[in-house]
Parts: sequence; structure tokens; C-alpha cells
Amino acid sequence: MDKKNVPNYWDYLRLRPLLSLQGGLGINEESLQTDELHFIITHQSLELWFKLMLAELRLARDHLSSPRLEEKKVPHVVHHLRRVSEILQLATRTFGVMETLTPQDFMGFRDKLTPASGFQSFQMREIELLMGIDWSARVKYGKVDPLDHIRKLAGQSDAGELAVQKIDAVLQETTLRDALHAWLYRTPIQGSIPSTNGGSDVEAVGDFIEEYTDAVRKHHESQRDRLIESSVGNVEEITKRFEAQSQAARDYLFAIDIEDEERRLFVRRYRSALTFIESYRELPLLAWPRLLIDAIVEVESQMVMFRHRHARAVERIIGRRVGTGGSSGVNYLDATTSIRIFTDLWAVRTLLLPKELRPPLKNPDMYSFQS
Repeated sequence: MDKKNVPNYWDYLRLRPLLSLQGGLGINEESLQTDELHFIITHQSLELWFKLMLAELRLARDHLSSPRLEEKKVPHVVHHLRRVSEILQLATRTFGVMETLTPQDFMGFRDKLTPASGFQSFQMREIELLMGIDWSARVKYGKVDPLDHIRKLAGQSDAGELAVQKIDAVLQETTLRDALHAWLYRTPIQGSIPSTNGGSDVEAVGDFIEEYTDAVRKHHESQRDRLIESSVGNVEEITKRFEAQSQAARDYLFAIDIEDEERRLFVRRYRSALTFIESYRELPLLAWPRLLIDAIVEVESQMVMFRHRHARAVERIIGRRVGTGGSSGVNYLDATTSIRIFTDLWAVRTLLLPKELRPPLKNPDMYSFQS
């Protein structure tokens, strides 16, 4: 065998080019202080993890996007999503390493970075878009559109042009959120399936919502009465709160927030399916679907914690000064912690009932182990 073709660790990982990429704005890293080298390596490692996150999210999305996701494939989706959660946990812990950089250490090289900023991480923008973020909501947090910001800088470097290409491409893709909604839509609700039952399925879904929201109302009335009997709080205010929450549950499941009739029926069904899965999650047929839902909630939970930890690390090092990219700095980062992409997965938790109060299960054999 030719010695040049013998596999080895350093060539497989391309260590020679990889270890030559920490020069920052200079030609090489010899002129860098260790603090700046630390800053560069930390952010490069995050970008490598973001690359893997994108690959895993696309695999999960592709499975969910198939017209019929076989039950045996659902564990694969859960696997990809759990890996994303683990990556986010690791990325969050990276900020502990970052915080070994003192304020004075960072100030030694921070000014030369302007206008470079983590705001320009196009892979993080790709992740947000691929997951299905409402971009109009994303813009309001920073009062600057990150995509426009990246496009304005794109012509200044080859990497900038790559950033725009990547973002434009992901904008054309099906999002994980949309794929999830389409998958939920196909879930049997009380034994009814949309593709086979036609108009009767719409009726079955409506009946489920009526039964479920009636149970929610009765549960709220019971909670209200217990509070009133214990003389806790203002009776009128307590009654209003529970009545409002009961109405909100009904409005949510009937999707009255959706104007278009066809779209409303779609949303109504997938929200009802989500409620059904969460309510009867002990059923064998729903075991993996509810784990899939839990996995997506965990991904978003880890994303929120990543954003929060990022904000605290920045505040600890530079306080609340204006960011190098011109943003409001920590104030902007704090605002992004309230972003939620999979809003329905969070909203449904407000509706859930104790097991003994759930509507009776219909067609239970459909949800049993299949021989």
C-alpha cells in the first residue's frame, strides 16, 4: 500500500487545515494573545456544532415530511432530535469556558471586531428558519432584520456570499414545524382518520373538541369552587379567570384565530390531534408519537436555555454596552429568550386534564399493540 494512502487520524480529520484557521483577522495566530485565540476557538466550535444540528434537523424534518411516516421510523426522528438537544446542552456549557475571559481580557481586542458580531452567525439563522421561526416576530426583538443585516455585508467577503446562498436556500425548504403539523394532522382522533372518513372526520373532530372542552370547563368550575370555599382571593376575579381560560381552550381547539376556513380546519385537526396524543399518551400506538413531541419540546427548551446562558455570559463580560454589530447587546439577547417556535406544543399544556376527567376513549383497539 502506498504510504500516502494509509489512513491516519490527522488526515481523516484534516487537522492541518483545521488548525491553521485560528488567525482571526490576521494572517496567522502568532500575533494573537491567548485570550483572542480562546475567543476564536470557542466560536468556531459552536459553528461546527451548528453544522451538525442542521444535518440532524433536516433528517428529522425529512422523515416527518413523508406522506406516510411508518411507525418504525418514528424512533429515528426522536433519535435525531435528542442528538440536537444534547448538542445544545454542550453548546450552552461552552459559555462557561467563555466566561474565563475577563472583561479586561476581552476589551484588549473587542474594538477591532466592529462591526463583526454573533448576530451574523448565518448558521444560527439557518437553524431558526429550518425549525420554522415566525420571522416577523424574530425581527421585532432586535428591531433589525438579521437577514437584511447579513445581506448588506455579503458582498464584502466570499463567506458573506455563502451566507446569503445558505439562507436563501433554507427559505425554500419545508420547515420542521410545518412538517410536524402535517404529521399531527394525520393522527387518528377517537379512531377517525382524515384521509378515509372525509366529512365524517370533521364531525368526529368537532365532537372530540366539544367533549374535551366541556370536561375542561367542569374541571375549571371544580377548581373555582374549591378556591371560593377556602376563602382565597376575590370571588369575582377568580370566576372571571377560570371562565376566560375555559373559553380560551375552546377557541384554541376550534382555531378561531385562523381566518381562512380551509386553513382553520387543518389547524383545528392538528391541535386536536396534539391534545389527543398528550391526553392518551399511555396508549401503545401513541407511545412513540408522544416521545417525538417531547423531543421537540426538549429541543426548544434547550434553545431557550442556550439563549439565556449566552445573554448572561455577555453581560458578565461586557455589561450592557452596545454590541459590536450595533445591536442593543444584552437587552437584545434577553428579548430573544422569549422566542417560541413550536407554540402549539407549549399551548396545549394549559388544556390538559387529569386522567379521570378525560372524555371516554372510542375505538380503543385502534391504539393497541398491532400483531
